[in-house]
Amino acid sequence: MVLHPLIEQLQSLRLRGMAAALTQQLASTQADHLPFEDRLALLVQHEMADRDTQRLHQRLRWAKLGQSATLEDLDTRIARGLDKCLIAKLATLTWIKEHLNVLITGPTGVGKSYLGCALAQAACRADYSVRYFRLPRLIDELTKAHAESRRSAYFRSLAKVDVIVLDDFALAPLTDLNRRDLLEILDDRYDKKSTLITSQLPVEQWHAYLGDPTLADAILDRLVHNSYRLALTGESMRKRAPATVASTRSVTP
Repeated sequence: MVLHPLIEQLQSLRLRGMAAALTQQLASTQADHLPFEDRLALLVQHEMADRDTQRLHQRLRWAKLGQSATLEDLDTRIARGLDKCLIAKLATLTWIKEHLNVLITGPTGVGKSYLGCALAQAACRADYSVRYFRLPRLIDELTKAHAESRRSAYFRSLAKVDVIVLDDFALAPLTDLNRRDLLEILDDRYDKKSTLITSQLPVEQWHAYLGDPTLADAILDRLVHNSYRLALTGESMRKRAPATVASTRSVTP
């Protein structure tokens, strides 16, 4: 049997994992002794693994995370207020299943954005849909949606996302329209989806930051009371990098 056309047919059917696995089998004698069912099972397993990988890449492309970060690479040795038990609990992603929020606060450079992106990346790996925004960028997107008369459609699209990450919350003042848009987004997501926020401003100061007492009460009611909170501390980790590099260079090979 001529197998080259078979491989092409598998590729045309978008069974690329099976095609690649069959090519590997033909190039090796290790599978020759296996029964047909076992060889077929290996092809199917490769196809499933390939689809999982492609789906993850698609999730990550769509999420547009601010940085490449993983929970496995999270440095817990530096004293910065990381609650290891809470991190382990968040890593299970049950907060997404329970439609809870995560609020990460702390001074600049302590790793808030990294931790947020690491949790978001874990969500992508678990096949949840994720979107990342710096809050100023989300405001720009909302302004554009208003101008193009597609505000409702944009809100509907955000409401479907399993996890929305809002980085750099409370970094710049909000207009009344910004506050009302934020309330609508959070109201759509309340008890249905999860939101992860990072901010230099402590949660206790968010009410004053939001300004309008009525809107602030409504926003925080939908955001804070059903959330896990991590308050990081310490000096900027960026200040440690030059010292680390300098000490490394001073070591004699």
